[in-house]
Amino acid sequence: MARSNPERRAALLDAALEVLAEDGARGLTFRAVDQRAAVPAGTASNYFANRDALLAQCADRVYERLEPDADTLAQGAEGPRDAARVTALMHQVVDRVAAFPTGFLALLELRLAALRRPELREVLTRRIGADLRFNADYHQAVGLPGDTTTVHLLVLALNWLILERLTLPDLFTPEQRARLVDTLVARLLAGEGVIAAG
Repeated sequence: MARSNPERRAALLDAALEVLAEDGARGLTFRAVDQRAAVPAGTASNYFANRDALLAQCADRVYERLEPDADTLAQGAEGPRDAARVTALMHQVVDRVAAFPTGFLALLELRLAALRRPELREVLTRRIGADLRFNADYHQAVGLPGDTTTVHLLVLALNWLILERLTLPDLFTPEQRARLVDTLVARLLAGEGVIAAG
């Protein structure tokens, strides 16, 4: 019977994310998770029925840690609802996600593992789909310019920019990355007839 201490489970999942980010999916074993979490051997196997269950819960854990808190969401609703506001929010998103490199890189490993694991693919499709819907719904509820397609395009483009920042940090300077975010938002919103500020 799996253990249910939520704090211990979260710590094990965080350790699993570190293993995924550093050693890849092949390196993810119960032993590696126990060692990374500095817990007695056999602890992870008491919390997760098998490796597939561990992988699936890792996907949820990444998004638990990436979810913006209530203050961040409230700040997003402040100020004018214009292109400049969207640009500022996109810079915040890039910085927030890039500040959790372990989670982002672990998620890439999970996506690759999902190519061979239909159950994991289902979990990721559900979780990432929910995240896309949340972002599009929030964007609309706050009254920011752009439609659902705009939000989807921003997410797709910014994910790749974050990937470059984490895996090839010398490809673009911080200033170049900032300009790319500015240009991305301006061009997407200009295509919808929204005049970008500045």
